[in-house]
Amino acid sequence: MDKKAELVALQHQLALLQQAMGRQQQSTILVLEGPDAAGKGGIIRRIGWCLDPRWLHVWPISAPDAAEQQQHWLQRFWQRVPARGHFAIFDRSWYGRVLVERVEGFCPPAAWQRAYQQINQFEQCLLDEGIKLVKIWLDISEQEQLQRFRQRFEDPAKGWKLTAEDLRNRARWQDYQTARSEMLQHTSTKDAPWHLIDANQKQQARLDCFNLLLTQLRPGVDLTTPPQPEFLRQFFADTE
Repeated sequence: MDKKAELVALQHQLALLQQAMGRQQQSTILVLEGPDAAGKGGIIRRIGWCLDPRWLHVWPISAPDAAEQQQHWLQRFWQRVPARGHFAIFDRSWYGRVLVERVEGFCPPAAWQRAYQQINQFEQCLLDEGIKLVKIWLDISEQEQLQRFRQRFEDPAKGWKLTAEDLRNRARWQDYQTARSEMLQHTSTKDAPWHLIDANQKQQARLDCFNLLLTQLRPGVDLTTPPQPEFLRQFFADTE
């Protein structure tokens, strides 16, 4: 089976799993983090193509707005916690506190240092409420990132993806790698571990993400197909 066909099969499995979780009122949060151009958007699109959009929410996280800056820094994430049976994807997340906010100096050292414990407590609250949490870090090399930036620059259809902020962040590659390592050290816990995926090969990374999601979400889910309602069986019996 080639990679495209394998992905289609995995998408079908994830769709059935989402339906079962929805019936059983089980919620999911997927956190996707990684360097710019690591492939987060491509993975999110392929998840979105196969899941029921009525129960799927994608939250692209950027800098807090003026109102959010006056709130506790975690408040905007609490407001995006999914309802029972829903599936939420965070395209970047609360981890910005110990990544971009740390590296770019948007918060003082004391704030991002205590954020590790706050994050762990926040995630434990989610788990205690029965929400399934999957955290994925997409790893790419510095050379691969440069190649993807070049492809965006040369392709008019993708040029909008390349911003001055991307280039600024790349100039601080090592600072971000240091922040990443410390983040993994402090927030990869027994109940909410980080899953590192080599994203240098896009197709394989997508397969790895789908396989990981299926592995992490299946436990505790009854995948038995419920019987069809009597009124449906009677309707189609009458049309034969």
